[in-house]
Amino acid sequence: MESFSIGHVARRTGIGVETIRFYERKGLLSEPTRSASGYRQYTEETVRQIRFIKRAQRLGFSLKEIRELLALRVERQTDCLQVKERAEAKIAAVEQKIIELQRMRQALLQVTALCQGQNLNSRCPLLDALDQTAEMEET
Repeated sequence: MESFSIGHVARRTGIGVETIRFYERKGLLSEPTRSASGYRQYTEETVRQIRFIKRAQRLGFSLKEIRELLALRVERQTDCLQVKERAEAKIAAVEQKIIELQRMRQALLQVTALCQGQNLNSRCPLLDALDQTAEMEET
């Protein structure tokens, strides 16, 4: 079986050497074998795992969730339904975040509409609105 240096794996996957070490510390990658001189030796499977991790991150999965997905990936008893349920939970979280972002956008549109951006000597209505919002949240 062919083995690769950490630098080679980093170049093939487009991530840094420190990221690979970080993934190992977080349990996303298993501890690699070492050469007689102590250098880490990785396999093609490590490259596949890192690509899996990066794709899952792009889909919004946290490192904890990715660790769970990786465990399901290797477990022979894994039911596809388990993976689907996790993906559906992620979809629900994304939809909730979209709602929150739309609320934030609307609030920003409202406060920016207050500001004409013309007079430097007067108080800024946008800052005043933020001050009022902060006071309301404290009470």
